[in-house]
Amino acid sequence: MRMLKGNHITVRYGEHTVVDDLNFELHEGQWLMLVGPNGAGKSTLIETISQGVPYTGDIMLEGKNVRRYKPAQLASKIGVLAQKNSVGYGYSVEEVVALGRYAYTSGFLSSRDDDGKMQVEKALEATGLTDLRRASVLTLSGGELQRTFLAQVFAQNPQVLILDEPANHLDLVYQKHIFSLIAEWLKAPGRAVMSVVHDLSLARRYGTHAALMNRGKCAAQGKINDVLTPENLRSVYDMDVYAWMQEMLAQWQ
Repeated sequence: MRMLKGNHITVRYGEHTVVDDLNFELHEGQWLMLVGPNGAGKSTLIETISQGVPYTGDIMLEGKNVRRYKPAQLASKIGVLAQKNSVGYGYSVEEVVALGRYAYTSGFLSSRDDDGKMQVEKALEATGLTDLRRASVLTLSGGELQRTFLAQVFAQNPQVLILDEPANHLDLVYQKHIFSLIAEWLKAPGRAVMSVVHDLSLARRYGTHAALMNRGKCAAQGKINDVLTPENLRSVYDMDVYAWMQEMLAQWQ
């Protein structure tokens, strides 16, 4: 089932075109990796889908233009995890996770959310944060904080998860943990993931599909192994990516 589709998406800042007439599709069960060099327009595309920047073209969610959704309706269907989250107040982990239920309340600071408590509990358990639920987020490590915001998105219970470098700035243990949590979340029916990833090894390990971007355009799109070919990567990165990866791996053999 097709869950998300972009038609002729274009984003311009003045005379500068950041995303240029780009099309994409995301189907149920897919993890679509947005890959490509810096400045390719990957993060801008993520912002566009979450309605954070003006654009031309159409983004369709379950066959309906996202512009026709009310913000709360859209938030109940699309969850977004930013590259880096900061906090300035000493909320507890549980309080931050519970903010993911805002779209389901009947009004500002309303407590009417029958499913909310269960979803928060499930999100805390899935991310291994149950024992830290009372801890202040100001005391957390970088990995724990990112897991907290991932739990917030899980509590939102969206159908589509949009991620911008979800494990950026995290050490290897937390990178593996975050990506494994997302892969587990994706196993449930009616879900799909799209994420910006710079690390091609992570993209290939966890992605089912990829869109290889360059200068705002899509150079290749499809199944992960059909997109991340030596020829496609060389044309975009202007280097032999495969040889470089093998050279790096050889240091550990």
